[in-house]
Amino acid sequence: MFNILIERKDFFLNLLLEHIQISLIAIVIAIVIGGISGILISEYERTAKPTLAVVSILYTIPSISMLGFLIPFSGIGNATAIIALTIYALLPMVRSTYTGIKNVDTRIIEAARGMGSTNFQILYKIKLPLAFPVIMSGIRNMVTMTIALSGIAAFIGAGGLGVAIYRGITTNNINMTMAGSLLIALLALSLDFLLGIVERNVRNISSVNKKKTQIKKRLSLAFTAILIIAAVFSTINFNKKSVIRIATKPMTEQYILGNMLSILIEHETDLEVELTEGVGGGTSNIQPALEKGEFDMYPEYTGTGWNMVLKNEGIYSEALFEQLVQGYEQQYDLTWRGMLGFNNTYGMAVRTEIAEKFNLKTYSDLAKVSDQLSFGANYDFFEREDGFKAVTEAYNMHFKDTLDMDIGLKYQAINQGKIDVLSVFTTDGQLSQSDVIVLEDDLHFYPSYKCGTVIRTEVLDKHPELEVVLEKLAGTIDDEQMSEMNDLVESKNQEPEDVAEDFLIEIGLLN
Repeated sequence: MFNILIERKDFFLNLLLEHIQISLIAIVIAIVIGGISGILISEYERTAKPTLAVVSILYTIPSISMLGFLIPFSGIGNATAIIALTIYALLPMVRSTYTGIKNVDTRIIEAARGMGSTNFQILYKIKLPLAFPVIMSGIRNMVTMTIALSGIAAFIGAGGLGVAIYRGITTNNINMTMAGSLLIALLALSLDFLLGIVERNVRNISSVNKKKTQIKKRLSLAFTAILIIAAVFSTINFNKKSVIRIATKPMTEQYILGNMLSILIEHETDLEVELTEGVGGGTSNIQPALEKGEFDMYPEYTGTGWNMVLKNEGIYSEALFEQLVQGYEQQYDLTWRGMLGFNNTYGMAVRTEIAEKFNLKTYSDLAKVSDQLSFGANYDFFEREDGFKAVTEAYNMHFKDTLDMDIGLKYQAINQGKIDVLSVFTTDGQLSQSDVIVLEDDLHFYPSYKCGTVIRTEVLDKHPELEVVLEKLAGTIDDEQMSEMNDLVESKNQEPEDVAEDFLIEIGLLN
């Protein structure tokens, strides 16, 4: 873990800065909105219960559900992540502000009123300074929580240390996962420690007059410092000059292909590339983002495009490729370029002991004993037109139970005996390293999944040099080569960008 932190310090430093940036922006927004809301409900008591109830309900919504709800409105990336983090940060901010103000001694307030102070003067000069220790405690809890929760941002293509965690899980690189987790923990603990010092200093002030003056100064300095830091970090990544934005799905193969496209485009053209790796939900989130112009291109598979994007029924074959291309152009103003050559279709694998026990060789053999076995697959397989429901109906399979899991964990699950049958991709690198047997699709159910690049027509027209680059990759990768590259990442712990670069050198596209 420490070796990977040292060897890839630039990678982790960039993720750390992105993590701080996203977190700080959400924290500042939550402090402003939550603080104002807490003040208002403390002044207008009848609004307190409904406001706190609404904020509490929002707080209980699972983060994945919150992100899924926001994506149709704000798209994927940093904006949605910041909105979600702000929503979760509101409860501790609103509650601490409200509680701190309501706990101010009423005798002090009455004395101020008797001396002719206005409501605003009482709020600004008495209530807020005296409530500040409680408010500060809420800010401290909120900051720690937001830093930790920001890791989920990687699921929707935003930056931050969650990228390292998610990529590590997907590529079976436990060192990367642990390194990302360690940095998040250290960042959260460091900020908690610093804010704790501020909080203790505030609590140790005994004189009311001194407290009013010093707290106001500390409050002003704290807010100013946070705003300055947020402004500095907001210039780091939000003003990128990247021209071509490439997205990938959360799987090893896509990481390699994304880096391959990125390296070759920057090598062959004057364009810069912004690569967003491991977008959660894969096609279901990348395709809408592509339509909105949030991404410019991504590696996709023909069968997926036919069923998931164009919503066609039936099984795809490469004889339908021209119809596929026309559908993309007419419906979405997107096009397919640079078909790479390999076919990453679905398959079913069973643990070797199960295959030997029941003498399983084909899907039809599996169907006969499926009611005694458990089946596992990545999430989207259970929702695809050509996924779980379709294949089980075609073969009349009735599994004892099913398990949804992240694509990067499925081989661990079957190797540990958590499941008996597994949905696989035929180019999976871990196939050769796992104690499984791939069964024969004797009814030829699964369609073709040739891989190519889907790109916005507008981008291709604006940068025709991209077509030349993409066509250079056409037909350069077969199934065995793709599987070998996946295995180098998943079993040999090589980095996807290194594997991509080595392959481009091997086939003569790089010096």
